[in-house]
Amino acid sequence: MARPPMGVARNRAPPNRQLTLELAPSPCFDREDFFVSGSNEKAYAMIELWPDWPDSVLLLLGPSGAGKSHLAAIWAAKAKAGVLSAALLAKADREALAAGPLLVEDVDAIGEAETELFHLVNLMRERGASLVLTARTPPDVWGLRTADLLSRLRLAPCVEIGMPDEALMRAVLVKLFIDRQLIVDASVVEYAALRLDRSLGAARAFIAALDREALSRQSRITRAMAADVLRVLSDDADDPGLQGEG
Repeated sequence: MARPPMGVARNRAPPNRQLTLELAPSPCFDREDFFVSGSNEKAYAMIELWPDWPDSVLLLLGPSGAGKSHLAAIWAAKAKAGVLSAALLAKADREALAAGPLLVEDVDAIGEAETELFHLVNLMRERGASLVLTARTPPDVWGLRTADLLSRLRLAPCVEIGMPDEALMRAVLVKLFIDRQLIVDASVVEYAALRLDRSLGAARAFIAALDREALSRQSRITRAMAADVLRVLSDDADDPGLQGEG
């Protein structure tokens, strides 16, 4: 059942705090949910250019929370590509993987499977199949021991996604509020966009915490409530006892 808009049913509820259940929607990686801004427009343009790429291998780089998995998923859907985590590469069937377009994620954590990655890159090139590799950092800092693999990756085209800018954070916050059917004043979005860490994960965590707080208080969302939630999230992030959780 859809949740009533905030400011209507919630305003009539008693002020006592309530236990809440987390019913957050999962992150959506559809094309229409990807917002293009200055931090990702070049990478998005390259994905849109497929299959007219200068090379069959593409490196898609960006820090955690920048949206590279979302953009990679858009390409995978467009190319009807297989999707694999680099951590599973050693156990995968190389011939089957190279049968068509392929997305391998988190390649900077390739570990002991770099030989498999080397052979996969060669096989994909031989067959002219598109291969997208995502990572947080360039290949030179992965600690690769296979010189020929590093050489091939250095030659591959590379596009980078930066951390979300203010415009992107605003757009994402608005989308997340809409997804949860939450009605808020524009000042809440502006306040949060200027103070949150520049990360899509941070935006999702903030909206989830704010929704829980509003349900707990049985109150509409205000800028003061947003400030309280941001303060708690900041305190939690600074607490050594909570680091590494989740």
